[in-house]
Amino acid sequence: MNTNLRSRRSEAQLHALAEVEREIRLTDHSNRRKYLREFNQAFRSYQSILTADQIKTQTSTADILLVGDYHALPECQRFAAKLLEERAQPSDRPVILAVETVFSRDQHILDEWWRRQIDEAELRQRIRFDLDWGYDWAPFYQLLVTARDHAEAIYGLDCMPREDLRKIGARDRHAAHKLAEIRQRHPEAVVLVLFGESHLAPRHLPEALRAQLPDQKILTILQNVDALYWQAAGEAEPVDAVQVSDDVVCVFNSTPLEKYENYRLHLSRWVRGDEGPDVAPTIYNLIDSLLRFLGFKMYSAQSNKQPKFLVDLLPEIFSDLSDARLQTLLVQETTLESEQAVFHKKIENEGCVYLPHINAFYVREFQMMSAAEEAARCLHRACRGLPQTNAKNAADLFFTRVIECALGYFGSRVLYPARPAAEDGAGLSAAALTESLKRNDAKSAQKLGYAIGSNLYDEYLAGVLSRARLRNLFLARLDEPGIAQKLCADLVSGRRLGRKGPYPERAMRARNSRSRSA
Repeated sequence: MNTNLRSRRSEAQLHALAEVEREIRLTDHSNRRKYLREFNQAFRSYQSILTADQIKTQTSTADILLVGDYHALPECQRFAAKLLEERAQPSDRPVILAVETVFSRDQHILDEWWRRQIDEAELRQRIRFDLDWGYDWAPFYQLLVTARDHAEAIYGLDCMPREDLRKIGARDRHAAHKLAEIRQRHPEAVVLVLFGESHLAPRHLPEALRAQLPDQKILTILQNVDALYWQAAGEAEPVDAVQVSDDVVCVFNSTPLEKYENYRLHLSRWVRGDEGPDVAPTIYNLIDSLLRFLGFKMYSAQSNKQPKFLVDLLPEIFSDLSDARLQTLLVQETTLESEQAVFHKKIENEGCVYLPHINAFYVREFQMMSAAEEAARCLHRACRGLPQTNAKNAADLFFTRVIECALGYFGSRVLYPARPAAEDGAGLSAAALTESLKRNDAKSAQKLGYAIGSNLYDEYLAGVLSRARLRNLFLARLDEPGIAQKLCADLVSGRRLGRKGPYPERAMRARNSRSRSA
């Protein structure tokens, strides 16, 4: 059971990840280093699953929290900010933030910002953030702001040289000494340390820190360690955290695919400089992974079971456009200002948008969940032959949008299982279809589509919905009158989905389990 569930949850991600890792290896050879191998080999399995309350209990009793940071993944810095805010309670111990990102030599600059003597721009420039660090500024700066609002002080821990892995052990010892000094200055405080994940192998920074502060209770909090993530994918329910050892836990707030796609984008940005990262390989990789997951062939010349030469239907990818150029693109997609406003809002909130009528993909900011959903919508359009919208009645237009949202949501869960389940999936009925059609707006279509897509994903995980049937859903000709509405009704009732009955026992268990956990 666990093996099958792990395979269903992980297969599409592993396909996509293989391509990303191949490209990263061509540029970054550091994983061959002994120091990084020691981290990868240190955490291969876990003892038990942890609840949010259990994590909170452990963090509340620790003196020092060593939080692992995958620098290219903004979610890591956001997690540290959230943890700091949760830990800094008025009636509890004060909290100190210590970060690898800032050199200890630049502590006076950090102090000036803390006292509001310099602004954000000057802080960023003087600590040489872009030159010496090079990752995303916004999530790190938000961590600093959170600390200024809730903590007692912020300290920089790092020293030169960052690029030479032969000296990386010296940096661990330096950080341990600095943390011992911080403990002397703040004897009652909880110290939250955000440091690169590879430094948190037991014999790296934790060992050096215990040598300096043997009486302190130290808790290592890893984030999204690959081996632990893939192991946890076989559990019956999604896992938020695991106990690795007595003083080590690992939390999951992202996926390995999201981690390495973000790193690939950083590598691209560093190579291209002012041109910004090339997002096209990332988007094409998501689409290709969904194609392979569903059993389509990118280069097939046959058109009886799939579109001919899907490779020729891939979208044009845009990024880093001026506001004027983006507006020109949206006008090409639609002349209706109301629809353009919807696209603008989607870009602002989700970072990207697929424009079906011109078959274009615009990415302002890579967010894995949104990019995966838009990639699935793009594939759905390609499977239908990139149709133009024909004249349809209101019901056809509405239910076509519902199906598009359903398959977009389903595809996003396949590529990004960390996405939360949609609401109301267990309460779908013919009456719900009728009520949604009465409202006949984009929000109702999305809510209904997400609920259907969530059920499709549950039933796929339960093993009762085949990939052949999923392929047929992507290929359904929704431009024919009445087809979209009938397909929605079938999906809600469970008819004609290649099952022995309308509601197989395993599918019902999947729906009911999600309903109870919501």
